[in-house]
Amino acid sequence: MTRKLSRVVTMTVVTLFMISSTVSVFAETQWAKDHPRRHQVNKRLNNQNNRINNKVAKGQMSAAQAGKLKGEDKQIRQEERNMASQNGGHITKQEQRTLNQQENTVSREIRN
Repeated sequence: MTRKLSRVVTMTVVTLFMISSTVSVFAETQWAKDHPRRHQVNKRLNNQNNRINNKVAKGQMSAAQAGKLKGEDKQIRQEERNMASQNGGHITKQEQRTLNQQENTVSREIRN
């Protein structure tokens, strides 16, 4: 009976540990995903992607130009993810400024 009780206690502790780990990972992921600075950068990248698609649809931009600009946006998005992974799921104000400066460059290219 003691062995059975020990096994039940061990399984309960392991189960509780797994549940608490899962909850903390979910909470951190949700926080990181919704972080205001990341949200602003990613919203802007999505907006630029829509602007590129609209210009292509209207015949104001070639597919090659669109591909180049989307590649630049993809690089910015990857840089944002890398920065966030180094900072516990968020980006600093300076990193946001840096990413926004890069997005400004792409935005001017879209406009022209």
